[in-house]
Amino acid sequence: MKENVYFQNNTPNGAKGIIEEDDESLVARCRQGETEAFAPLVRRHQKKMLNLAYRMIGDYEEACDVVQESFLSAYRAIKNFRGEARFSTWLGSIVLNQARSQLKRKSVRLGREEMSLDDPQRSGKDDFAIANASLEESVTAGLEKRELDAKIQECLNALEVDYREVLVLREIQGYSYEAIGQTLQLTAGTVRSRLFRARNSLKNRLLKVAGELR
Repeated sequence: MKENVYFQNNTPNGAKGIIEEDDESLVARCRQGETEAFAPLVRRHQKKMLNLAYRMIGDYEEACDVVQESFLSAYRAIKNFRGEARFSTWLGSIVLNQARSQLKRKSVRLGREEMSLDDPQRSGKDDFAIANASLEESVTAGLEKRELDAKIQECLNALEVDYREVLVLREIQGYSYEAIGQTLQLTAGTVRSRLFRARNSLKNRLLKVAGELR
């Protein structure tokens, strides 16, 4: 029977205030066997991790599954976490690994090397800041936010996974270049180079969409 960590919302009696502890303290307690200390870590990071998974996959239900599996993996591996990076960075790398695996499984099922979802079931709630800089003002003004967000997600889905990862981490999740390097195990130079190519690729796709919408 699958453990339910992602949707675990209750804390035991006497644990009032536990959510105010920082990640480092909660992780330390988890490593000492206090499993209830993992619940506030889930609550604190689940929204951001869900947004990360959704932007990588483009499907809300599949993103939920990915995050569920990611928290289970983190829960099982917490004793091996040495604090060399922030907990959120470590957790983000697990989510990305799970997302990659999901994309590969779906690619095999569809008989393609790279998947592209043309009709995402549900758009994310967070603003996508790079949209305003990429789509011409006349086009942006004529679209509802949800429709615009769906179009942007389509363009994201069409990018190579390597490009999608750095773009999502930097532009949507707000990771520093250092954190991206730690998460993806890349040098700073590679992060900057890949991000430059990813931005250009997305911009070209967005401009093409803008032309089609005129």
